[in-house]
Amino acid sequence: MKAFLVGGTSSGSGKTTITLGLLRAYARRGLRVQPYKVGPDYIDTGWHSKVTGVASRNLDAFMLPESAIQRLFQYHTAKADIAIIEGVMGLFDGFGVDPLYCSSAGMAKQLGCPVILIVDGKAVSTSAAATVLGFKLFEPSVQIAGVILNNVNTDTHFAMLKDAIELYCKIPVLGRVPVIKEINLPSRHLGLVTAHEEVEFDLKWDQLADAIEQHIDLDRLAEIAELPDLPEKPTSLAPDSLIGAGTGLTLALAEDEAFNFYYQDNLELLEAAGVEIIRFSPLRDVLVPACDMIYLGGGYPEIHAETLSNNDQRGIPIYAECGGLMYLGGSLTTASGDSYPMVGIFPGQSKMTSSLKRFGYCQAKAEQRTLLAEADDVIRGHEFHYSDFETDVKTAFRFSKERDGVEMNHWFGGYQSGNTLASYLHVHFMQNPAMLLHWFETARTVK
Repeated sequence: MKAFLVGGTSSGSGKTTITLGLLRAYARRGLRVQPYKVGPDYIDTGWHSKVTGVASRNLDAFMLPESAIQRLFQYHTAKADIAIIEGVMGLFDGFGVDPLYCSSAGMAKQLGCPVILIVDGKAVSTSAAATVLGFKLFEPSVQIAGVILNNVNTDTHFAMLKDAIELYCKIPVLGRVPVIKEINLPSRHLGLVTAHEEVEFDLKWDQLADAIEQHIDLDRLAEIAELPDLPEKPTSLAPDSLIGAGTGLTLALAEDEAFNFYYQDNLELLEAAGVEIIRFSPLRDVLVPACDMIYLGGGYPEIHAETLSNNDQRGIPIYAECGGLMYLGGSLTTASGDSYPMVGIFPGQSKMTSSLKRFGYCQAKAEQRTLLAEADDVIRGHEFHYSDFETDVKTAFRFSKERDGVEMNHWFGGYQSGNTLASYLHVHFMQNPAMLLHWFETARTVK
């Protein structure tokens, strides 16, 4: 097994761009490359999948217990020639001040993976060595095994940086990435534009991979990535309690430009349980396919509100996250002030705002029995949205955010109407297979 984690000194250091270039470069060598992303991000994983043709996976230490992360990582990495993990924010930035909790460094330590540190080389020389040395000494249990310098255009500048870092830090510098003005991913209020919407980047990824091949020692990087082999590899992503539990059930999955925020492992858990997944487009399909369950993920329904207002759904067990909640309300008001009718399962309206309403990890304690949980059960997840949902419907969850064991704040949200559950929370099912078992039970009862 080969794997390494691409970490940065901070957000904006170039992790995503360099990760995409490395993914493309190794894939062009005929290797099966398995991409991963630390944390809950959907958009980066979409781009990973785009450049490799292999579904990227999320490694999230807040939502998933350590055993689930190990199972997920070992199952997918064992099928690959090399795994590349894109970190999140700066290497030691996590949830709270513990440098190993929900951070890239913590994930690298848990998985036993070497870290390749991305350092911005623009307008700096020997001081870059001080930065790298600080990262090396800050948490010695994390193996920083190599450095890649970003925004370094000349061999002369690179040689100066390389000599300083290798002299003072005793860490190999594996290469540099020059400024490539053509590689500039477009963004909007939730981050980068999704890979679903951009089809013109193939030549640019090859251009980036060309630069990676030219300026980075990929052979040496692959040697650094060598991990101890597993004594026993998982044969299934799903635990025994899920195998066959969904046999005979059909799930309609909303997937198009408006709805595409899904954890790939959530979908594969459903399939491993025996559920048949049929994809449909709320933007284009007049009717939902015949099914026993509906899954509406997040995305950008506000961008397609007018088109979505012309569609309709029918009443079977539905689970909806974020954009799915907005779609199931009575109306959606865009940032420009235009309002469009939505499905109407939940009376109320979504309104786009100019700032983030909720952002980050939180946990939801069920105040009643819901589609995924019994009363008092706790679900861990992530929120990231610019809209508010206004309704008089009784809330289903008490949400709270804790930091370093102390509750910082709490609020109420999420809604259960009949057999339909919707909230702003994005959830990874591997944290607790019982969530899917609850959903299957309701679907069978209705069926």
